[in-house]
Amino acid sequence: MGYKKKNRHVGIVGVGETKFSSHREDVNQAEMIHEAVRQALDDANLTMDDVDCVVHGNMELFEMIHQPDLWHTLGSGAYGKDAFRLTTGGTTGGTLACAGDNLAASGMYDVVMAIGFEKLQEGHTTGGITNMADPLWARKLQSGALTDSAAVKLIEEFGAERARRAAMTYRIIMDKHACLNPNSHRAFGLDWDQMDDLMENSPPLIGDLRLIHMCSQSDGACVVIYASEEKAKQITDTPVWVRDHITVHREETLDLCNNYYPTDTTHRFAAEKLYERNGITNPLEYFDVFEMYDPSAWWGTDWLKEFFLLEDDDHLKLVENKEIMIDGKMPINPSGGVIAANPIGATALVRVAEAAKQIRGNAGPHQIQKPVNHALASAFGGTMWTVLTMLEKELNW
Repeated sequence: MGYKKKNRHVGIVGVGETKFSSHREDVNQAEMIHEAVRQALDDANLTMDDVDCVVHGNMELFEMIHQPDLWHTLGSGAYGKDAFRLTTGGTTGGTLACAGDNLAASGMYDVVMAIGFEKLQEGHTTGGITNMADPLWARKLQSGALTDSAAVKLIEEFGAERARRAAMTYRIIMDKHACLNPNSHRAFGLDWDQMDDLMENSPPLIGDLRLIHMCSQSDGACVVIYASEEKAKQITDTPVWVRDHITVHREETLDLCNNYYPTDTTHRFAAEKLYERNGITNPLEYFDVFEMYDPSAWWGTDWLKEFFLLEDDDHLKLVENKEIMIDGKMPINPSGGVIAANPIGATALVRVAEAAKQIRGNAGPHQIQKPVNHALASAFGGTMWTVLTMLEKELNW
C-alpha cells in the first residue's frame, strides 16, 4: 500500500456478475453463485484447480441461513479448499475485496476468489435490519436503511427547491446509466421531462425520501479473482492493480459514551487518510471513475462532497451540470450504482468489479469512452462503516 510497502502487489484477473433481479426464481443460491463463478473463471481463463483460497460473503441474517458457504460449495467449487466466510453488513462486498487483496498480498495464497451474493427474496431484509440494533443504544438504526437525514441536511443548507432538484437529477442520471447496463435490476428509462412528476408523485417513504430515490433489494452474485503480481502477469495481459484500500467505521455506542471518534464522517475520514498516504492532492482530477455505494439519490448527492473533499456547493454543481454522467468530468456509477441493483452481500464487490472492468475497457455498453487509468470504489453499511478501494491500470507507484 502507499503508506507501507505490500509484501507483494496484487492484481484483479477475473470478474463475474449475474443478472440482478428482484426474484431469481430460476435458480437456487448455489446455482446463482455458480453463474458468477463460471463467468469469472472463464474471464481469467482459469479452472477451480488454479484457485488456492475462496472468500465467501453475504448477510446471513437476511436469508436466515447460517454458514451458507458450506452448502454453496455445490456451486462455488470451494469444496476441499481453504476458505473464509465474512459478514460485515452492507460493506460485506467491500470487506471481501480487502480480504482477497490481503490474502494474495500476504504470500499465503497466489490466487484468491472472492464471492459475494444475496438472494433477498428468500428472507426478510427489513426485519433483519430493524431487529439487530439495540433498542436503547442504537435507536437511530431502528428505521433500518430508510432515513431522510441526507435530505434534511441538503435542504437546510441549500433550500428545498435546489436540493430536491439536485437529488432527482442524480436519480435520473443513475437510471440513464442503468439502462446501459444489461445486468441492472432497475432500469426505468427515466428522462428529464419527468422530473417534476417524480418529485411530487413518487410514493413517500420518510420525510423527503421517496420510493424513486431509494435502492431496492435484489438477487444476484458477483465474483472477483485476485492474484499475486507474478501470477497475475502470467494469467492476463490486463490485470487491474489494487493500489490501496482503507476501512473506517464508527460504533454508535462508543461514540455516545466517550466521544472517541472524530467528528468527520467516515467517508471523509477514510478519503483523507487514503489520499494522504498515496500522495493524491486533487481526487476529482486524479480519478477517472468512481463506483459509489449510493443507497439513495439523496445520499449519493451528499456524499460526493465527502469522498472528493469538496467545499461549499461544488458537489451540487457536479450533479446540476451533469458532470457525473458517463461522459462527464467525473463519471459516477456508469453501472447504475446501488440504486439500480442491490444484492447486499455482493453490492460493494460489484463496485470493485465494475471499476475494474472500466479500467480494462470491457465494461460493455456502459464503458466510459475516455481512457480510464485510476478508479475508486466505495462500500457503506452498518454503523456508518466505510471501505474505499483504489484500482490502477499501471503498476507504477
